[in-house]
Amino acid sequence: KVNTEDLISATEVAQILGLSHYNTVTTYLRRYEDFPRPVVDLSGGRIRLWLRQDVEAWRNERTQGS
Repeated sequence: KVNTEDLISATEVAQILGLSHYNTVTTYLRRYEDFPRPVVDLSGGRIRLWLRQDVEAWRNERTQGS
């Protein structure tokens, strides 16, 4: 089960990753094969929600490798 408080939108994903605009999250989905996939993807991608832990773990893995 998923705790709804752990679900975040593209805007929050962008904030966690330090991106200037939430639309860049879509670019990340295409560019990085290991980027977390949304756990909710409705209306042809207009409504997407990610698990906060997945996005934070991805960010941490990428920053540790640099």
